[in-house]
Amino acid sequence: MNIEMNTLEIGVKRINLVGRLDLEGTAQVANTFTIFAATEKSAVLIDMSGVDFIASIGMQMLVKEASALFRRGEKMGLLQPTPPVEQALRTAGIDQIVPIYADADSACTALLAEVKLNPTV
Repeated sequence: MNIEMNTLEIGVKRINLVGRLDLEGTAQVANTFTIFAATEKSAVLIDMSGVDFIASIGMQMLVKEASALFRRGEKMGLLQPTPPVEQALRTAGIDQIVPIYADADSACTALLAEVKLNPTV
């Protein structure tokens, strides 16, 4: 499992996940994921386009971090999960907790509006 983070010009943190969010993959990235998401106040967009499998432990990691961000007045969204991952997320009801977006522009607009951050270009 690989993880990278960059901050977009508008202030949204984009965390890219690549691989399998199974027991082993989640264990490999969980601490880094939390550090990336929590380092500074901002909306967080998780790019799921490179995740080809997600187990309940991976879903738990996403929900745990989304809940922590929410408590701090921040918002998290999931970007372009692969079809099998999106189906698993929707079946588990994760999309009711963490919104799923089809494109980065609409995701950033929605996330920034919800946390009432002022984007700077």
